[in-house]
Amino acid sequence: MRTGEIHGLKWKYIDFKNRQLLIRETLVRDEMEEEGKTDLSIREIFMSDVVYKALLRQRDVTFKDSEFVFCNAFGKPHNLNNLTNRIWYPILRHLGLELRRPYTTRHTAATLWLAAGENPEWIARQMGHATTEMLFRVYSRYVPNLTRNDGFAFNRLLSGAVEIPESNMNKTIPMNKGQKNA
Repeated sequence: MRTGEIHGLKWKYIDFKNRQLLIRETLVRDEMEEEGKTDLSIREIFMSDVVYKALLRQRDVTFKDSEFVFCNAFGKPHNLNNLTNRIWYPILRHLGLELRRPYTTRHTAATLWLAAGENPEWIARQMGHATTEMLFRVYSRYVPNLTRNDGFAFNRLLSGAVEIPESNMNKTIPMNKGQKNA
């Protein structure tokens, strides 16, 4: 999700039954907007098991007090600059991690999905992209084996499909008359 989508997420857009986050509004400069960054920004996002469980726990914390999933003590959406400077950066420093904007967690999600072998078209839809073009332009280096250029992935695919016993590796395969060895 984009940062504004996270901060503007309301409980009415959480579909626990179908495990979906319904992206219908976004928070832009402390104002709610019913239009997304692009036409495809208005979308449904699949909830993984981890996200589903985390949102169930979050529901116990903020559901009674606010229409927003993530809110401050007054039930209002978090101010991004305040959250970033008072919580996000101190946590990164404490963990010894390089400082980065919270928005980069979106990149992390795309990278992890690609590394896990998820379908790029599905990832693009989750992120609100029209095509996979942006996905591959930005994240292609994280696609498994994409940068190796050595045929290893193809060999692995074929060796998994055709198992040749070691004892048969040096045997000659009889051919029909008229066939030539390739």
